[in-house]
Amino acid sequence: MQKVQSHTNAQRSAQTRQTLLVAARSLFVEKGFAATSTPELVKRAGLTRGALYHHFRDKGEVLHAVLEEEARQVAEEIEKAAPANASPIDTLRVGSVAYLDAMAHPGRTRLLLIEGPAALGAVRMAAIDEGCAAASLREGLEDAMPGRQVTALTNLLSASFDRAALDIHGGDDKDMVRAAMLFLIDQVVASTP
Repeated sequence: MQKVQSHTNAQRSAQTRQTLLVAARSLFVEKGFAATSTPELVKRAGLTRGALYHHFRDKGEVLHAVLEEEARQVAEEIEKAAPANASPIDTLRVGSVAYLDAMAHPGRTRLLLIEGPAALGAVRMAAIDEGCAAASLREGLEDAMPGRQVTALTNLLSASFDRAALDIHGGDDKDMVRAAMLFLIDQVVASTP
């Protein structure tokens, strides 16, 4: 009987945490991180402040959790799009489009490229990205450019991808932006001796 109860408590706890994250994501997208208050967050979640502080130290920690989940989803979409047995350049090209498609998910660009950096800073955002999309990009470049040091290229291309996502988010023609990113990838890989 005790195992069933603890399993139920764990499920309830996980559900409460998820409810808080869903409410926070919604508010952060609608209003921004700075304009969202913790009382507003718990009201949207239908929970108490005690529930919030049981799971998170502060609103910044809630944002960090939301951003980690968004970044994880982007990386997952890139990995899912990768074709089996494709050439490294084709894998990079497909991954490039998959990144831009993943970032087009409503609210994601605002969260990962506007709210996150403003609230958490570049270093913490880089740490979140490092385990997700940046890792996929680095692996793709290493496969396409064996024997080359790709750290600087990964950083520069990652910034280009972020800018492309911001441009699409801002209303630029997504097909033109995608074509430009694919051209850039092709040129970088073609320059490999």
